[in-house]
Amino acid sequence: MWDVVLDALFDTLKLMPFLLVLYILIELLEHETDVGKPRRALTGPWAPLIGAALGIVPMCGFSVMASKLYRHRHITLGTLVAVLLATSDEALIVLLFSPLAWKPKLITVGVLIGIKLLLGAAAGYLCDLVLRDRTLAPLPEGHHDHEHHDHEAHEHEHHEAHEDGDEHVHETGDCACDELSPCEHKHGGKWMVYFVSPLLHTLQVAAFVFLVNLAFGSLFYALGEENVIAFLGGNGYWFQPLLCVLIGVIPNCAASVVLAETYALGGICFGGLLSGLLAGAGLGYIALCEKGTLRRGLCILGGVMLFSIAAGYAACALGLLF
Repeated sequence: MWDVVLDALFDTLKLMPFLLVLYILIELLEHETDVGKPRRALTGPWAPLIGAALGIVPMCGFSVMASKLYRHRHITLGTLVAVLLATSDEALIVLLFSPLAWKPKLITVGVLIGIKLLLGAAAGYLCDLVLRDRTLAPLPEGHHDHEHHDHEAHEHEHHEAHEDGDEHVHETGDCACDELSPCEHKHGGKWMVYFVSPLLHTLQVAAFVFLVNLAFGSLFYALGEENVIAFLGGNGYWFQPLLCVLIGVIPNCAASVVLAETYALGGICFGGLLSGLLAGAGLGYIALCEKGTLRRGLCILGGVMLFSIAAGYAACALGLLF
């Protein structure tokens, strides 16, 4: 059982540098730049393709980054979907070091990367095309839309408020902005804005991630990895995409590892593996379904699952033909 706790801790520690860098970058983006320019770049014509390419990199940090950036209106829905579909966590590494012969596993990894890159980018472009007027997520309730106000004017308003002796009042007692808004901790200086505040946010998210990792790690420990493999492999060819998607959406890197190992052992077909890894985005779904965006996050999760199931069944059908 201590192995489960240590694995959860190590998985969380591996994610923390990505979160800290992300929070610092977003603070710099919103404080030191004209938000409109980087936003146009991040929502440009190449954004879904770039997102899919980043998702291919075998680390769950990119799905978390994409979810955070989407929640704060810095990338489009299509770019987010492209990252989520392309993400495979450690599955590619597990497949490369699996007991399969080198030629089959290199072909499997190459085909998997190509399909996930293609489907991720295609789904991303389709989302942005269909939802062209709604690609950016609405700000959570109470968030100040700083895109319509100059940064210097914002500082000037704060300065005038203090000169008049007025206390800066917010609904929550601190700031009604979302967790990464430019006005947060403004009066604490650059050290507070660019390091302390991102560090506190990182620790808060990391604590939640650790609890989730610990919960699912305990579940796998209780059920037994061999039992999970037997369950996936013993339910029939045409049930595999559905079952693998349900495993893939578990917000834990262990889900992708189980899918890759099961495929390497012959427990599931390529269609099952593809569907599970398309749906799997590690801890990205947790970051997406935080406060203020739970309903939207669940809708995106449902769409990704349906797309993954359809792709998995298509791959199963093609597998029978070839």
